[in-house]
Amino acid sequence: MTYDLSRRSLLALGAGLGASTVLGSNAFARAPKLGTQPAYFYRFGLGDAEVTVVSDGPLPLGPPKGTFIGVPDEEVKKMLSDNFLSPENVVLEQNSPIVNMGDRLVLFDTGMGTSKAFGPTTGRQQKSMAEAGIKPADIDAVVLSHAHIDHIGGIVDADGKPLFPNAQYYIAQSDFDFWTDEGKLGSPLKDFVVHARKNLLPVRDRLVFFKDGQEFLPGVQAMAAPGHTVGHTIFMVSSAGKSFAFLGDLTHHPILLLEKPRMQFSYDTDPQQAAESRVKLLDMIAANKIPVMSYHFAWPGYGHIAKTSEGFHYYPEAMSLIL
Repeated sequence: MTYDLSRRSLLALGAGLGASTVLGSNAFARAPKLGTQPAYFYRFGLGDAEVTVVSDGPLPLGPPKGTFIGVPDEEVKKMLSDNFLSPENVVLEQNSPIVNMGDRLVLFDTGMGTSKAFGPTTGRQQKSMAEAGIKPADIDAVVLSHAHIDHIGGIVDADGKPLFPNAQYYIAQSDFDFWTDEGKLGSPLKDFVVHARKNLLPVRDRLVFFKDGQEFLPGVQAMAAPGHTVGHTIFMVSSAGKSFAFLGDLTHHPILLLEKPRMQFSYDTDPQQAAESRVKLLDMIAANKIPVMSYHFAWPGYGHIAKTSEGFHYYPEAMSLIL
């Protein structure tokens, strides 16, 4: 009996399809493919503040081998493919929150800028800001998690002119000193040092150095997270009783460096120290259920971290049209 019912259903479906064919090809509208994407910004509310996330574009790292270290290569590839991610090309995002506190506009990190060291898809932060209706001249503060090429690259344009003419810049002094050190120009760090000097030295007179634990701007507190760089810092951003943690590069990947948080990352200055900072701070964030804004997680990078038996799990927050 079940077979007869299924057959009759299929026959009825076939008859319906036949009827659509008889109606002719004009029964449904034909639209051209648009080949466009929506603007690359997203807004949400945080207490009395408004947060606009702008993208500097995807940053492809290539194959994971040699970049994610301490776990067998085949296991790393399986972790990626089991989560429907390419095992041959690890692609990161670059999500910068711009927080309107009411009396000041604060940008966190500035992307790759004019450098194409990681390919042609980066360097769109200024375009994303324009799409969001935010003018660079309106930025009052630029807060830098560290001085790596993909976080400070958008401070100046191709001619070395500051892109945020009215802003003060905030960074850990240890990171500034390390990455602008002329003595490192002959080392393997040369490209990073050249890029840091190009972007940081033109605004040296507007740099402010914060300290660990300091609320250096109202609603913005520094929390030292060394290892990825010597002065790498994450930030607690708060308004009217609501907060999120801007993670910078505490963890680059929502699968690899969360499921196995002691896995090492080749771009870390001190990989072991970076892993210790990652575990310590993610434990605190998970225990206190603090929302996170991650620079390198899938767009727009806002969500929650939960503790698991071996590591952590990231739960992206559903995007909303309501502020």
